[in-house]
Amino acid sequence: MAANEGLTQGAHRALAQPEALTQATLERLPAGAIVADGHGRILAANARAAELLARTPSQLRNALLSDLVEDEYRPLLPPRASSTSPATVHFLGPSGSLPMLVACSQAHFERPGDWLILLLPVDDLVSEIAGLRSDETRWKYALDGALEGVWDHDFETGNLFYSTTWKRLRGLPDDAVVDGTLETWIQSVHPDDHSHVRAAIERQDSGEAIFNTFEYRERHADGHWIWIESRGAAVAYWPDGRPSRIIGTDTDITARKEAEARLEEVSRRLRLALGVSKIGVFDFNLDALRDDWDERMFEIYGLDASEGPPSSETWENCLHPEDRDAVIARTNEGIASGKTYSNAFRIVRPDGSIRHIRSNAATYVDHLGTRKLIGANWDVTEDIALQEELRHAQASAEARNRELEQARIRIEYNALHDYLTDLPNRRYLDQMLTENVAVNAILHIDLDRFKQINDTLGHQAGDAMLTHAAAILRAHARHDDFIARIGGDEFVILCRRDRDLPQLTELAERIVHAFRRPIPYDGQLCRLGASIGIAWKGHEDFDAKQLLMNADIALYRAKSLGRDRVEVFSELIQTQILTAKRIGDDIRQAIEEGQFTVYYQPQFNARSLEITGVEALVRWDHPERGILAPIHFLKVAEEINVLPAIDRKVVEIAYADFQSWQRAGFAIPKISVNMSSPRLRDPGLIADLSAMRIPPGVLSFELLESIFLDDPEDEIAETISALGDLGIEVEIDDFGTGHASIIGLLNLNPARLKIDRALVGPITESAKQAKLVRAIIDIGHSLNIEVVGEGVETWEHAAMLRELGCDVLQGYALARPMDRLELEQRLSRGWKPTFGDAGK
Repeated sequence: MAANEGLTQGAHRALAQPEALTQATLERLPAGAIVADGHGRILAANARAAELLARTPSQLRNALLSDLVEDEYRPLLPPRASSTSPATVHFLGPSGSLPMLVACSQAHFERPGDWLILLLPVDDLVSEIAGLRSDETRWKYALDGALEGVWDHDFETGNLFYSTTWKRLRGLPDDAVVDGTLETWIQSVHPDDHSHVRAAIERQDSGEAIFNTFEYRERHADGHWIWIESRGAAVAYWPDGRPSRIIGTDTDITARKEAEARLEEVSRRLRLALGVSKIGVFDFNLDALRDDWDERMFEIYGLDASEGPPSSETWENCLHPEDRDAVIARTNEGIASGKTYSNAFRIVRPDGSIRHIRSNAATYVDHLGTRKLIGANWDVTEDIALQEELRHAQASAEARNRELEQARIRIEYNALHDYLTDLPNRRYLDQMLTENVAVNAILHIDLDRFKQINDTLGHQAGDAMLTHAAAILRAHARHDDFIARIGGDEFVILCRRDRDLPQLTELAERIVHAFRRPIPYDGQLCRLGASIGIAWKGHEDFDAKQLLMNADIALYRAKSLGRDRVEVFSELIQTQILTAKRIGDDIRQAIEEGQFTVYYQPQFNARSLEITGVEALVRWDHPERGILAPIHFLKVAEEINVLPAIDRKVVEIAYADFQSWQRAGFAIPKISVNMSSPRLRDPGLIADLSAMRIPPGVLSFELLESIFLDDPEDEIAETISALGDLGIEVEIDDFGTGHASIIGLLNLNPARLKIDRALVGPITESAKQAKLVRAIIDIGHSLNIEVVGEGVETWEHAAMLRELGCDVLQGYALARPMDRLELEQRLSRGWKPTFGDAGK
């Protein structure tokens, strides 16, 4: 405290006199002074002490100090005093206790060992302390308010002081102990700042700089860097001139540094932007009429910067004569308004070239109160030229767009319409169904006999038939019906307005009747036909897509029942179709699981009844229904296009059984297998047979004679030829139904033909039928074709066929179809039928 220090220093100054203490010396002291001997008896006192103790100097002289104080304070005064540090002592006064701050020290007055006691009233001390504290508080608030951290390095005492604010701006707690030695503190300074910080401190410590300021980065307690501005001044010096005490302040200037960095970045970007954009900047003093241009402005105008800033007259002379008046007027208006304005004009450079300029400018008043006009110019000549090109290009593009729009309309129309009939196509129909338009009913039409006309008379005839069909549908449909061609010979009519089922049926019947009329083409009359499936919404909540599916089911039924007819969708039809689908699924599963097997019906020489071969007949070993004949599955198999897979399996099983018979010694010369038309068209047929390496003459294929009508001439001729190359013979099955011609037999040259059972059955009762069968046999023999009689149900049939010259017999009278095991058992017993035997 300042009072304690003053009291002690006063005592020291008094003792610093070379001579002994005197009364005069005591009087010069600012505090009350008493001299006492070693027993505590007062030898002398100054006037100030008498005044403070409310006594006269004579009353104090020879008095004992212990008599002047309260008992508890006597140990603090000579002769019992053990400390020379200032202490508060309560003296006894006439009207009460007198608190005094007392400092005691050894002195020499009358003899060595005397004591000097200095007194200072506590009330004065409190006032001084209060004043000092008030000053200290004001300075503390001022420094805290200024966010200044105060530091005080007193090298004489070794005391290094750091204020609370100094600690806080570094993130340190208020009571943190700071090691302020240079080598310790420098570790928290950014490595890049070490050198200049050390240099600044060295200048200050050497006395070279009385007042020192430097900036540096220091690590904050939480790890980030802060910028510090340190200001220090020497306030005391050693005898050699070096500072012995330096006091200073630290200020956190991180925000300022960041702002300066941002400003520098903005300035850098602005410089780069101006450079990249090639914008010229001017600053015109409106009061002094003096212009200041940057380098880019001179480049834009083609002027020499070394000749100095241009005058207003120079600039005006650069303006294109046609633009000058308007530009000057616009500039004057902008200056007068005080608002930002823009200009667009042409200039004429000294070399005679014309450039197009854009300009933005605004007035402002600088810090000296001078009115100025600042603005920017940039050369847009290339942009103007490009805009002109773009205008021409736009005009051309607009014309082209009109053409493209027309083309788009045509393309979109063509994409949604059939090119031949100009009716909406399947895509258009799907779009209508997706939009779920209101549809009352759907008619699905499929043309009959279109393929035959297209194949026999050519595609032009087919196109004519389709065009005619579209005309018929347009003639019979209402104007708001939607007619579409959705496939090769398939059409759909969406009926939008309410019609009941009789009206829809009557419409469909009229359309079918119209298609029955012959159509003249190229001197011939072509006969089309139509099958129609009707799906009527009625009171059900069917959407358009479901109606189309129902119409498709009804059409399927119409075609399966003989075509050229109308069928209306019903739940019964749907059930039947679903049943067929379920059977189809079962057939596919049966193929995968190997449920199809082979039964064999032996064929016998008509005269000796020796076995000449066996016919392999497919059977379905159904897991629930047992063995099923082809009548239960063959039609569905054909519809789902799995006949080729079944035929392939029959050949594989039959040939494997044949090989087993050969190894067992059973005399079965050959096997014959029924072959469907789809299997004949199968591209993999020949490759499959070649891979099996079947010896020639072992296998023959039985083909229905209808195949030769459905697939005339060259369509299967190549396959028949390839079969012959493999040594596989061809037989005509069910011959005599009227399809195959004599010319067809000559072209096919089969190994044998089988007379249809429908012709064999009546021969025992009809001489005419017998003559017909004989004629067939004679034709076959005349062409070197072996003849097989099918359907031999009785021995009478067998005997008559033998008499008619038939070569081979097959039928229930001789042997029924049997599985491989039963056939092998019979053969192992040496079984052979005889005429008149029941085949048991």
